[in-house]
Amino acid sequence: MQVEFRNEERLAIIQPPPTLNAAVIDQIREDWFFWLQNTKAVRNVILDMRQVAFMDSSGLGLLVAFLRRVVTRGGDLKIVGLQPGVRVVFEITRAYKIFEIFDTVDEAAQSIS
Repeated sequence: MQVEFRNEERLAIIQPPPTLNAAVIDQIREDWFFWLQNTKAVRNVILDMRQVAFMDSSGLGLLVAFLRRVVTRGGDLKIVGLQPGVRVVFEITRAYKIFEIFDTVDEAAQSIS
């Protein structure tokens, strides 16, 4: 997991791996939730999905669970740079209704209140 911090905004940018599927999801969930638990100062998270080429329903489930955790601690979760194949998953499942999706990291960062 690559994480970039923007401390002035209390913001973290996480770059998920290129594949978010059932084969890797348990380790990613463990890493992300451990990181979130041990990074109390950061409340807002941007998932930079530009590198993600494939995501299945288990990957989407992870994003929903992570969103719930971030919101519970009073933060926002934004998603950036969906590739066409991944965007289809968001459209078919209507997940775009629960996530705020942006084209760039800067746009997402500016939207955080």
